[in-house]
Amino acid sequence: MTRSPFSPLPRALAMALLAGSITVHTAETPVKGGTLIYLEQQAHTNLYPPAGGFYPNGGILNQITDKLTWQNPQTLQVEPWIAQSWSSNADKTEYTFHLRPGVTFSDGTPLDANAVAKNFDTYGLGNKAQRLPVSEVINNYDHSEVVDPLTVKFYFKKPSPGFLQGTATIGSGLVSLSTLARNFDQLGDARHIIGSGPFVVSDEKLGREVDLVARKDYQWGPKNGQQQGPANLDGIKVIVTPEDSVRIGALLAGQADIIRQVQAYDEKQAKEQNFPIYAAPTRGVNDSISFRPDNPLVSDVRVRQALLHATNAKQVVDTLFSPNYPQAKSVIAASAAGFVDLGDRLKFDPEQAKRLLDDAGWKAGANGIREKAGKPLALTVYESLPQPQNKEVLQLIAQQWRQVGVALTVKAGDAGSKTLDTLDPLKTPLTVSEVGRADPDVVKSQFYPSNRDALLQKGGSSDKVQSFRDDKLNALLLAISAEVDPAKRLQLTGDAQRYLLDNAYVIPIFEEPQVFAGAPWLKGVRFEAVGRPAFYGAWLEKH
Repeated sequence: MTRSPFSPLPRALAMALLAGSITVHTAETPVKGGTLIYLEQQAHTNLYPPAGGFYPNGGILNQITDKLTWQNPQTLQVEPWIAQSWSSNADKTEYTFHLRPGVTFSDGTPLDANAVAKNFDTYGLGNKAQRLPVSEVINNYDHSEVVDPLTVKFYFKKPSPGFLQGTATIGSGLVSLSTLARNFDQLGDARHIIGSGPFVVSDEKLGREVDLVARKDYQWGPKNGQQQGPANLDGIKVIVTPEDSVRIGALLAGQADIIRQVQAYDEKQAKEQNFPIYAAPTRGVNDSISFRPDNPLVSDVRVRQALLHATNAKQVVDTLFSPNYPQAKSVIAASAAGFVDLGDRLKFDPEQAKRLLDDAGWKAGANGIREKAGKPLALTVYESLPQPQNKEVLQLIAQQWRQVGVALTVKAGDAGSKTLDTLDPLKTPLTVSEVGRADPDVVKSQFYPSNRDALLQKGGSSDKVQSFRDDKLNALLLAISAEVDPAKRLQLTGDAQRYLLDNAYVIPIFEEPQVFAGAPWLKGVRFEAVGRPAFYGAWLEKH
């Protein structure tokens, strides 16, 4: 089906589809041709692959870049892709990859050992001159060695057991040498990202639209994937459509083929009209509230524990979400590597919350908000736009906390001062945190000071001298990233989850999926291990 964006289907067909009187049958073989209309909630920011964790970024990068390896979303096993095979030494300080011959970037330059070495030297070490940051999925990196044109070896200062899985993640997309030569600021322009993937960026209207065209000479899909050779689609048009109602309305009217960020309350009408819902798990750190203990209002563990027990996550899930959003039972999702069920430590118990606040010296004030030394227990948090219904989630939690005498003000996520304020623990004692990755290193990614630093152990942007640092937590996180024994690594991941909850550094709320809705005529769409769409094997069925 080929059409211009937002041009409606023939009226009779659209009405028949919506009435459910037409059954769309899966073709025996994929249909070639057509442009996929993909409605995205937010514009991409920067397409330097290590910045691909932001889902609007990853949704584009996943179509235009390949990885050394592919993580099977069903088994989570790492399988061949650009690398035909690999090996490592016993202590995981050396990895050798043997590459497929004949792979090229879309500018015609070879994707060979030299290019792979340059990619990982950049991702593993960063480049200060070009402001290219280190990738959060690569730990303890030292250097690369080009053994021959199709063999590359990587060396690490300490064991790096998560590296192999890291080569399969969105942050390890392979790009050309010309892309790596650009400054970080230039990589917000999708046209500057030269990958080896099945699609190529042909045009961009910054902040509004990205056009991709299929690469006709593409011949190197993941070895074990059904699709080989070029993509079925002629192209993809990614249109930024912030309004939830407009995205779902366009899909149901036949003006779009797939949309991201379907709100839970819209799932029912899509299903009733036979538009499938795809709820891809992200297998990482759950949608949570993280504390900044340098803020004196939350520096006392009893206050943080009180707020944890004042939070009714079940009410949040039951009120705002569908079964695709399970209530959190730990810091990481039940489908994540190393998950431990710690639901007993997350019990909603407002009476215990009140006792803990009493013990911490916070007494009821005249307006129902607790006070101590003349200061009210009044906290601030910024709405996180990427997280589903986050404003509503935080407002409901604010109501729950009010019942135990704590005020929570929810500020708009797009406020001009948000970026600076969020990095200042004195102004913002709480933050919304979530990150997807199907590897135990995801816990380190979220909480370690040189990664996402959710607890602001580095102090952030405050003028005040910062004192909070948890060396025990940091040692645990480093141990996860360097433990070679798989069983011990999972045990350490459990220890980190317990420690984070015992110290009430984080309040997990729910497991966050990436929820998409597709048209009945869209077939073959797949999702990588943490929920980003892959349109390489997708096709649009003829009507």
